[in-house]
Amino acid sequence: MGRDGGILEKLRSLDAYPKINDDFFSRTLSGGLITLASSLLMFFLFVSELGLYLHTVTESKLLVDVSRGETLHINFDVTFPAIRCSLLSLDTMDISGERHFDIRHDIVKKRIDAHGNVIEAKKDGIGAPKIESPLQRHGGRLEHNEKYCGSCFGAETSDDDCCNSCDEVQEAYRKKGWALTNADLIDQCEREGFIQKIKDEDGEGCNIEGSLAVNKVAGNFHFMPGKSFHQSNFHVHDLLAFQMDSYNISHKINRLAFGDHFPGMQNPLDGVQWMQERPGGMYQYFIKVVPTLYTNIRGRTIHSNQYSVTEHYKSSELGHSQLPPGVFFYYDLSPIKVTFKEEHVPFLHFVTHICAIIGGIFTVAGLVDSFIYYGQRAIRKMEAGKFG
Repeated sequence: MGRDGGILEKLRSLDAYPKINDDFFSRTLSGGLITLASSLLMFFLFVSELGLYLHTVTESKLLVDVSRGETLHINFDVTFPAIRCSLLSLDTMDISGERHFDIRHDIVKKRIDAHGNVIEAKKDGIGAPKIESPLQRHGGRLEHNEKYCGSCFGAETSDDDCCNSCDEVQEAYRKKGWALTNADLIDQCEREGFIQKIKDEDGEGCNIEGSLAVNKVAGNFHFMPGKSFHQSNFHVHDLLAFQMDSYNISHKINRLAFGDHFPGMQNPLDGVQWMQERPGGMYQYFIKVVPTLYTNIRGRTIHSNQYSVTEHYKSSELGHSQLPPGVFFYYDLSPIKVTFKEEHVPFLHFVTHICAIIGGIFTVAGLVDSFIYYGQRAIRKMEAGKFG
């Protein structure tokens, strides 16, 4: 018992918080005001720290992009107020040599009037309306029980080739590297009203939107009037039947994104508009694409891209008379990947900050209260000695 009492007495001597009997406490008005003010300050700082703890912070890192064989997704929405939809085409090329001309999959074209109002919207695709009694490849008209096989007008690659629509004739011409300059003499185009359709759209514009999936290598995609084809290793557009210098490539980029949206994503070309004062010329955007990986607080990962851009206009009046009119987007990939990760402040950091707030305010408030208390007591003693 004596040994246990000695141990307890030693533990009692280590007490860093000695207790004072209530009879020796002296409560003051200034102490009450300081206690109230410090309590309010503690509560305010506690709420502030709790908000910071509950709020997510985004950490960013720069890494070398080691991904290979991926696909780059391009989402676009561009308006051309002075180019009709029947003439506007979209092509892509990349440094690997892959080319796609007059892309129509996942593309929607909207005819718009001079005020920007939508006249007609339809998904672009390959096909043609039904033709009554069309011209057969052998020269006669289609009979009732006969299978239709239209002529390709010299662009056939084999005896079994058939061109049953104006689009198929143009496609056959493009494969041959020929320009379709006599559409009014092509039976399929005449019956589908190809030339009349172009005339009916005179004075209209076009809004084109959709998406592209291209190889993740440097390349370009461009919007141009006329149908494109490849001839002698050159990319050519079928504008010979029309006036090349009369095209106005004024445009507004409503949206251009390289990948899915993620919080904080900024696309510098969204809403950009350029108005051409004189017809002719080529407008170019040079884009540096930065691969981006975004991970939210729930662990969901979004693979996307950011980009920076510069632009340049080549006028046909400055010695570039052979430039095809159009809007070109040249993109290149950055070797650096940016990663964003949403995180919470660690719980131990939150507890540490709360303890620091409570302990710091309590200590400072005690010092201020002691200073005021002993200062008042000293003043009272001086006054008592003066009058005594």
